Amino acid sequence: MASAAAPAAADSTLPPALEQLRHLAGELRFLLPGVRVGEARETTKEFDRETFWRRFREAAMAVSRAATTLTEVFSRLPLPSPQETQKFSEQVHASIKAIIAVYYSLPKDQGITLRKLVRSATLDIVDGMAQLVEVLYITPTQSPENLISYNSVWEACQQVPRIPRDNKAAALSVLTKSVDLVKDAHEEMEQAVEECDPYYGLLSDIEEDNSDNHGDEEDILGCPSNRDSYWSEEDQELIIPCLALVRASKACLKKIRLSVAENGKKDQVAQLDDIVDISDEISPSVDDLALSIYPPVCHPTVRINIHQKYIYTWNNSYRTPTECWQKTSDLPKVCKTCIRFKEGT
Repeated sequence: MASAAAPAAADSTLPPALEQLRHLAGELRFLLPGVRVGEARETTKEFDRETFWRRFREAAMAVSRAATTLTEVFSRLPLPSPQETQKFSEQVHASIKAIIAVYYSLPKDQGITLRKLVRSATLDIVDGMAQLVEVLYITPTQSPENLISYNSVWEACQQVPRIPRDNKAAALSVLTKSVDLVKDAHEEMEQAVEECDPYYGLLSDIEEDNSDNHGDEEDILGCPSNRDSYWSEEDQELIIPCLALVRASKACLKKIRLSVAENGKKDQVAQLDDIVDISDEISPSVDDLALSIYPPVCHPTVRINIHQKYIYTWNNSYRTPTECWQKTSDLPKVCKTCIRFKEGT
C-alpha cells in the first residue's frame, strides 16, 4: 500500500501542468539576455567546423522535436498530468540549453559576422520556444495561436542548415541583404519622384490658369490644394543630389560584394568583418535619408541626415562630407576597402 501511494504523493508535490509551463516560459526568457551578450567559451581544443555544424543541426532538430511533442500534448484534452508535464518541460529546457551551448562553442576567431548570424538564429529559436510555451499555458488545447507559435519555432530550426558556413559566406550574405535594402529604398524614392513630379507640374498649371479661383483647386482633376502633399521646385532641387547619393551607395555596395566574392579569402576574417561593419551602416542611413525627403520636406532635416548620418559613414574612413556632397555622381571611395582583396593581401 505504501509503495502504491508513493507516485500519487510525488504527483501532489508538483505544480499543476499550466503552472509548470508558465515557469518554463520564464526560464527560457531568462536565457535570452545571456545569448545576446554572451562570449565564446575559451577552449584549448582546435575548432572543427564540420563537427560544429553537425552539432548545431542536431541541436536544432532536437528543439523542433521537443516543440512538436509539447504542442501535441497541450493541444488536446485531457491535459498532461503534472508528472508528464515535468518530463516534457525538462526535454524542452534541455534542448534549448544544448543549442545555446553549441552557439557558445563557436570561437571569435571564426569571424564576428558569422557569430552574429549564428547568434541571431539561436535567439530566434529560444525566443520562439519561449513564445510557444507562453501561448500553450495561456490558451491550451487547439487554437490558431498554438499553430502560429509552433510554426515559428519550426521555421527557425529549419533556417539552421541555411546559415553560411564560414565568415566569407556570412559577409556575402550580409552584403547581399544590404544591397537589396538599398535597392528597395532607391526604387521607392524614384517611384515617389515619378508620382510627385507630374503632380507638381499639374498643380503649377492649375495655379497659373486659375489664379483668381483658388477655392476650386481641390475639384479640378481631383488634385488637393494642400502643398504638404507634393514637392516644391526648391524641394526637387534638393532631391536630385539625394537620389545621386543613394544611387552611388547602391553601386558601391554591389562593387564591394563582387570584390569580396571574387577576391576575398576565408582566412581574411578581420578584414571581412571590417568591411561588413562599414557597409552595415549604409542601409539605415539610406532609409533615414529616404524618409526625410517625403513631402512636406524639412530642408534642415534632410541636410542633417546627409551630413551627420549618411556621409558620416563614408567620411569615417574615406571621404569628407563636402566632397561627397559636391560630387554625388562619383562613386564614393568606400570602394577602396576592396583594394586589399584585389591585391590579394
